Amino acid sequence: MLPDLLIEPIVRAALVEDLAPMGDATTKAVIPAGKTYAARLNAREDGVVSGMQVAAMAFRLVDASLRVQTFVADGAACGPGATLMTIEGSAASILMAERVALNFAGRLSGIATKTAGFVAETAGSKTRITCTRKTTPGLRVLEKAAVAHGGGFNHRFGLSDAILIKDNHIAAAGGVRQVLEAAKAARSHMMRIELEVDTLRQMEEALTIGGADVILLDNMSTDELRAAVALNAGRVTLEASGNMALERIAEVAATGVDYISAGALTHSARTLDLGLDF
Repeated sequence: MLPDLLIEPIVRAALVEDLAPMGDATTKAVIPAGKTYAARLNAREDGVVSGMQVAAMAFRLVDASLRVQTFVADGAACGPGATLMTIEGSAASILMAERVALNFAGRLSGIATKTAGFVAETAGSKTRITCTRKTTPGLRVLEKAAVAHGGGFNHRFGLSDAILIKDNHIAAAGGVRQVLEAAKAARSHMMRIELEVDTLRQMEEALTIGGADVILLDNMSTDELRAAVALNAGRVTLEASGNMALERIAEVAATGVDYISAGALTHSARTLDLGLDF
């Protein structure tokens, strides 16, 4: 679970967006004061659950007296008809929080489900699936948690986490040698260096110069990835990225790369179908 301190501002902002400036006009008009009810958050299809902590917070921020009980934990599989959570108390409060809770839970469960599908394709290999920084602005911590719930791993959370030298850095700095030597001089003993290469020739140059802890193999064919693994001979960590569709994951994992990063885990995940039923 994430610390509540991290997710509370995100959930609060979503509730403010939905309820400002005057609250829920429909609920005010049609729900009698004091009316209580029980609701169930149900799955309507197979998937991997994420966002239960976030959904529960949405209900509790609207009304701390609501009784919220989670039955399926983040990271667990679910099927159609499974009850993920129950909410009891003020009917008005439940209705006010419903959409925000479902938006978060459906979105995050979709990411976890998509990640689990990618992870399944790596069975029998050493390769790990990791996400990227291609996340929804403001939701990165939640979406990266959802990747972890799906069995994946997290890449950088932000630009300060590591030195990741991409093609534009190389072009602006003047070449592979220039960026590697500058990065080695600038980094602290806690900072790792990753270098993106587009060709095997660039990779060979990087290995000769030294200093990179990780080499990112960008948009390479499966044959090129296989050759890169052989060239590397276990010297540095290898990450394959670019055009990593689900249908390709098994063959890429079979090349022997250490990681496959896929922006699609977060930017192209379909929302899992969940519903709140009174």
